[in-house]
Amino acid sequence: MIYVFATLTIKPGALDHLRAPARACREATLKEDGCIAYDLHADIANPERLVFVEKWETREALSVHAKSAHVAAWREASAPHLIERKIEIVHPEKVENH
Repeated sequence: MIYVFATLTIKPGALDHLRAPARACREATLKEDGCIAYDLHADIANPERLVFVEKWETREALSVHAKSAHVAAWREASAPHLIERKIEIVHPEKVENH
């Protein structure tokens, strides 16, 4: 089992533009094989900081997710509003930083 923490810094005022695409991506992701949990959190102290917290059965399932149409749609919708993206993939034996 692996965990993913994807931290996004978005432009001021962008949150309202991202709600619907994020919701659509989350709903589709929760139906994927290997997805155990997939949640999006907004930092209450910093509304320009979002964190996806994900739990996957395997790294392979995560790799399939990364190539899915709904992730591509999310990336396209979020790109104009994104300042920075940091992804940490936590395995039992290591951490991957992207």
